[in-house]
Amino acid sequence: VDVFQAWCGPCKPVVNLFKKIRNEVGSNLLHFAVAEVDSIDALEKYRGQCEPVFLFYTGGELVAVVRGANAPLLQKTILKYL
Repeated sequence: VDVFQAWCGPCKPVVNLFKKIRNEVGSNLLHFAVAEVDSIDALEKYRGQCEPVFLFYTGGELVAVVRGANAPLLQKTILKYL
């Protein structure tokens, strides 16, 4: 989940990375979503931050958090939990 604030929007460059990985591993294994922290109370702790935050869930449980648009770290985290 790409967690973002309304004033900066979702991290568009990372979308291409997710699409690339999704094409490589199969569309049923990887799902990408965006969530605006200003409108979701459960994400309140991520408000006021100027860097992108990516939340990784497996089986409905939060398993990893990556701060910043670090493509190699994002890819490593994705592949680890797939």
